[in-house]
Amino acid sequence: MLQKLRSAGVHVPCLVLTARDALHDRVEGLEAGADDYLPKPFAMDEMVARVRALLRRPVEFRPLDPTHGDLTLRANASVLCSGDQSITLAPAEIQIMRLFLRKHEEVVRRNALEAAAWGLSDAVTPNALDVALHRIRRKLIAIGSRQRIVNVRGLGYALREHESAE
Repeated sequence: MLQKLRSAGVHVPCLVLTARDALHDRVEGLEAGADDYLPKPFAMDEMVARVRALLRRPVEFRPLDPTHGDLTLRANASVLCSGDQSITLAPAEIQIMRLFLRKHEEVVRRNALEAAAWGLSDAVTPNALDVALHRIRRKLIAIGSRQRIVNVRGLGYALREHESAE
């Protein structure tokens, strides 16, 4: 679960409290993205001190408007910009573009895009993602962006720079 949160860009401090105290368990927990690891049994005073230490760490600065290449997502205004051109995005499209911009040119699986756009509990039609991607692709072209959403066969989708704007 922690790996999924970290890969989704969630960077809240994390202290793992567990009965697993073997060296490989501690290493695995820290490698998965934990900031600290405290095996049971532990003293409550130690746990409180570790939580306070985590909260004292400086928060990593992340721009409010994610950017990549010539694209900037102004999520508060529901707008995607490229240069001086901009276009309005639907709520699901905003979440999809936010994930693509955060992952840059990495391949993003279909289920991750669906979860970002509609959450895990919402029922959506089987082709909802295809429709959203089609609309976003048209909007990228309309604003003259060099970025394109490409299908990586068998793996998912990626945001990649196209040689020339269409």
